[in-house]
Amino acid sequence: MSEANMDLADSSDMFKILLATDNHVGYMEKDGVRYRDSVNTLEEILSIAQREEVDFLLLGGDLFHENCPSTYTMHSCVRLIRQYCFGDRPVQFQRAAASADGDPGDCGGVNFEDANLNVSVPVFIVHGNHDDPLGREGLSALDVLDSAGLVNLFGKHDNVETVELSPILMAKGSTRLALYGLGNIRDERLHDLFVQQAVTVLSPEEDQDSWFNLLVVHQNRSKHGQTNYLPESFINPIIDLVMWGHEHECRIVPERNAQTGVFITQPGSSVATSLCPGEAVQKQVGLLYIKGRDFRIEPIPLDSVRPFVFDTLCLAERRVPVTSSSEDLQALVAAQVELLIERAESQRRPKAPELPLVRLRIDYTGGYETFSGQKFAQRFVGRVANPRDLLLFCK
Repeated sequence: MSEANMDLADSSDMFKILLATDNHVGYMEKDGVRYRDSVNTLEEILSIAQREEVDFLLLGGDLFHENCPSTYTMHSCVRLIRQYCFGDRPVQFQRAAASADGDPGDCGGVNFEDANLNVSVPVFIVHGNHDDPLGREGLSALDVLDSAGLVNLFGKHDNVETVELSPILMAKGSTRLALYGLGNIRDERLHDLFVQQAVTVLSPEEDQDSWFNLLVVHQNRSKHGQTNYLPESFINPIIDLVMWGHEHECRIVPERNAQTGVFITQPGSSVATSLCPGEAVQKQVGLLYIKGRDFRIEPIPLDSVRPFVFDTLCLAERRVPVTSSSEDLQALVAAQVELLIERAESQRRPKAPELPLVRLRIDYTGGYETFSGQKFAQRFVGRVANPRDLLLFCK
């Protein structure tokens, strides 16, 4: 298996998959400026899938921002999936075999094999921590979409003592794909299961070396404590490529783990939900091409994402006098914000909303006088999309 340059002209033996994750549809839906941001970008992603005539769309969790999305959010999602993922174009791949454990959905099947549905772009999805199953029956809004035949939900694991990863097996010409899913599990518990060797990866029964093994996970990749993350080294080396959901920074170019040899792609979120530096990286989705045991990922920048710029102003490093008045500090900060607005405008994509997101972190270590960030931000109402959290003071 390798990341390779490949001839894309002959698609009869090649899977073409659109990778996206953490869409957080419904985020800020009560905000008068940003309420449509997540919906607009979901529509762009679905339109890319339709335009590129992909074999399927693979989503890495947190399609919804809330476990119980509003009527507006659910209606928007259903409408867009029906608009872009249903039609007369036939699905170009087949399931290579049935696997009781790996089959997605409550009905033990995939929606594009349902004679009552006319699916042109199948959607495969795992649940995240925002749209995770709850209650006695362990259901979420994703189960509703799955039961309605709109998506194929997989990667649910109800057993608290063991996790068996069983693949959905697919074939396109001579290329065979084993798709594994691991929906979000509390990081500490999943870490313990790996340490106890209670996580197993079931391989296809025939010609194991001929399959391309693709795993989707939705866990912390960055270390947040001794066990509050999934170490890359825990991934079974039989996996060729991991699509990593949950982390919002876009690192879509595949990175090879030196210890296991497993490649990891991290598409990142399609909407900024926390105004931190990682969210300011250009939002992208990826076209994954798989032929035999080789693969290639082509990044596609998203044009509908609201521009977001982040910067830090360290007053001591700028040699601002500690005796500066509040008015002088505000004038300095205002000038910095103006520069950030200009930078955001220079980064604007063709279909991006008008007002940018701007976040300025002010390091006032050293005894500097502070001022009201809320009052200061009033002068930028109508110029930025997030005046209430424009400034972040820190030491």
